[in-house]
Amino acid sequence: MGMATGGGEGGYVADINVTPMVDVMLVLLIIFMVIAPMLQSGVSVALPKSKYPDPDPNIIKDTSAVVAIPNDDQFFIGRDKVARADIPTRIRNILKDKRADEQVVYIKSGKEVKYGTVVSVIDSIRDAGFDRIGLVAEKEKSTGQGGAGGSR
Repeated sequence: MGMATGGGEGGYVADINVTPMVDVMLVLLIIFMVIAPMLQSGVSVALPKSKYPDPDPNIIKDTSAVVAIPNDDQFFIGRDKVARADIPTRIRNILKDKRADEQVVYIKSGKEVKYGTVVSVIDSIRDAGFDRIGLVAEKEKSTGQGGAGGSR
C-alpha cells in the first residue's frame, strides 16, 4: 500500500522503476524529432503546385537520379552541385547498374526557373539515352470551396 522508505530490513524491492526507461525514451524521441527533417535527400526547391501530382515512392531513394534546379544557373544531383554539361555523365554513373525500366530521372525545378533552362536539361538527359523523365510537383492545398462552380 505504501512506499518503501529504506529503513527496513534491506531486502529487494519487487516494484519496477520505469522512470529511467521513460527518460531514455523521451531523449530518443527528441533526437529523432530533430534528426528526421535533416534526412531529406537533395536540395530544397520551391516546387510548382499541381492539383493531381502522381506520387512516386522511388524518388526518395538514395539510388534515384534527382536533378534539382533551384535557380537558372544552379544544378544539383542529390546534394552535389554540378555544371550543366556534367549532368549526363553523372546521370549515367548513377543509373548504370539499374534495369532499363528502373532508369528514371526526376527533375525538381523551382517556380522561378525559366522554361528554357528545364528544357535544355531534359534535352541533355535524353541525349544521354534516358527517356523516362519525371517532373516533380507539390500537391495544391484545397481551398475548401469544392466543386467547379461558384456563386454567380
